[in-house]
Amino acid sequence: MTKPLIVGISGASGLIYAVRTLKYLLEADYAIDVVASKASYMVWQAESNIRMPPEPDLQEQFWREQAGVPHKGKLCCHRWGDVGATIASGSFRTLGMLVIPCSMSTIAKLAVGMSSDLLERAADVQLKEGRPLVVVPRETPFSLIHLRNLTTLAEAGARIVPAIPAWYHNPKTVEDLVDFVVARALDQLNIDCIPINRWKGH
Repeated sequence: MTKPLIVGISGASGLIYAVRTLKYLLEADYAIDVVASKASYMVWQAESNIRMPPEPDLQEQFWREQAGVPHKGKLCCHRWGDVGATIASGSFRTLGMLVIPCSMSTIAKLAVGMSSDLLERAADVQLKEGRPLVVVPRETPFSLIHLRNLTTLAEAGARIVPAIPAWYHNPKTVEDLVDFVVARALDQLNIDCIPINRWKGH
């Protein structure tokens, strides 16, 4: 059985990053466990004026509709407060976890080992088990507190991939810019499923 990848979606602005991540992972037939934080529901409403359902079955349908991938891949959604879910245990084997986008509140809690919901618990599990944890902070500017928390996470083994796009691949759309960040985040997990123009030298 293929081990799943956990995708955490926190309450940072830029939920398009999560949608594009799910699109490419599902199209590549990955198994994905998704957990969205409580704050992400409010951010989604503010950014898209669409209500994200809390029920796992309805949320699976919701994410598939947003990603435009109705059938491929395997998607399992968890309630934000369900700390008894599979992904809350280190005995549940995974490929690792990607938190995209990642709020600075989530970064702070992870940096001090505090798990107040399932997303934070699942991320903490990846660190304690020595599995890959990739976070995509979406904030600017970074305060000294933010930078220190990010440093603490990096020292603990997490990979930090800020949502900073590049232009050498000649982006034409917002999606091109988003896809570059998503591809670089997935690179940290040795997942290559996004057709971006990579740097080939002069």
